Amino acid sequence: MNSTTRSMIAALIAVGGVAMATTASAQPRRGDSTYQQELSVCGRNQQDRAACIREAGAARQEAARGGLTSAPDYQRNALARCGLQPPADRADCEARVLGGSGNTRGAVDGSVMGGGVIRESVTTVVMPAPAAMPAPMPAPSRVPAPAIAPMTPIAPMEPMPAPMPAPAR
Repeated sequence: MNSTTRSMIAALIAVGGVAMATTASAQPRRGDSTYQQELSVCGRNQQDRAACIREAGAARQEAARGGLTSAPDYQRNALARCGLQPPADRADCEARVLGGSGNTRGAVDGSVMGGGVIRESVTTVVMPAPAAMPAPMPAPSRVPAPAIAPMTPIAPMEPMPAPMPAPAR
């Protein structure tokens, strides 16, 4: 009787295990709908198809483990990077991330698939007019004045004799 009871318990456990395995495989895995959406994009984007499928599978596996909880907050990440800038540049960095503020115009160009997003901001700074300054005095020359030596008068030149006529032949 003892061996019969053990056999029956083992059979029940085996049947229960098979039933649970069947039930688990029938339930959709966590992240399956996202995985199917990502697979449908593979081959229609600029990424290699095999790499796209690998990335979708890795994301599905990470979602099943609970590692992918929500979409990342890119703006918060970018502002955190601005916090690493020197204090003098931090406000300009934040203006680029937030798209401009005050007298700043911001422009965003490019895409991640194209190699990167370029953020540009132009800040208009009005410089005060310079104060009227008097004309500067000419600086004294460091070159000494040329020395002029007295000249002796030149004797007049004697007139040259007239040329001799050629002999007749």
